[in-house]
Amino acid sequence: MSNSSKTKTHAMTVDVEDYFHVSAFESVISPNDWDSISLRVADNTNRLIDLFNENDVKATFFTLGWVAKRCPELVKRIVNEGHEIASHGLNHRRNTSMSRAQVRTDIGDSKAILEDITGRAIQGYRAPSFSIDESNEYVFELLVEFGFKYSSSTYPISHDLYGVPHWPRFAHKRQEGLIEIPIPTIQHKGINKGIGGGGYFRLFPYWLSKRRIERYVNSIEHPYNFYFHPWEIDPEQPRVDNAPFKSKLRHYINLGAMENKLVKLMRDYKWSSMNKVYEDLLRE
Repeated sequence: MSNSSKTKTHAMTVDVEDYFHVSAFESVISPNDWDSISLRVADNTNRLIDLFNENDVKATFFTLGWVAKRCPELVKRIVNEGHEIASHGLNHRRNTSMSRAQVRTDIGDSKAILEDITGRAIQGYRAPSFSIDESNEYVFELLVEFGFKYSSSTYPISHDLYGVPHWPRFAHKRQEGLIEIPIPTIQHKGINKGIGGGGYFRLFPYWLSKRRIERYVNSIEHPYNFYFHPWEIDPEQPRVDNAPFKSKLRHYINLGAMENKLVKLMRDYKWSSMNKVYEDLLRE
């Protein structure tokens, strides 16, 4: 590993949602049934906090308002342990599936829930499934309206669920006044390739993921930011057998290997929360 890899501080982020919230299962699990399903998100997230403590890592937890309402002690622990709480929306509905009025309610209600529990202003937001694209850029206006300082809601790649490949690859201040921090990519033959975490990180062997991350951190001045979900360290989670094959493949691949990979990643780089890593940019 290069010296620059060791000295740079990167952003560790967690999208706090349960396995049944994911967009991949939205066609077979109704939100009306969520309250009848046993929660696993609190135990999995507490396990992550323990791992972060063991490896001297601080992180940003983009938390669903739905989860926060049902697990307020988890939210309080995240803050008390020195991590950042940010919003992941209310019910994991993709912004592209809602009207402007519905998005405003979703964003506002989630922020209010998190602030009531933590007693702190919520600065950051990540759209469920990175669901801001050219059809709904007004979401950035709404985030400014509600007092958010930054968003991490764009992934400039080609993907069947999200992504605008020609959008900026690095953190930047938008015309609305909001800082947008995209999920990181590298380029191959002019095409953006995702290296931000999630399914890509579970799919590839660790040595390959690290090589791709190294290419980013050693050639680009911008910090790297990594994202994943608490359910990704939970190989014992219930199987959603009636989900589409492609969705099951994406969701369940290499769950049993994720925790060990994550520990290696934590030890190979320096990590902190979004609001600390991008502190100078957020002050501008």
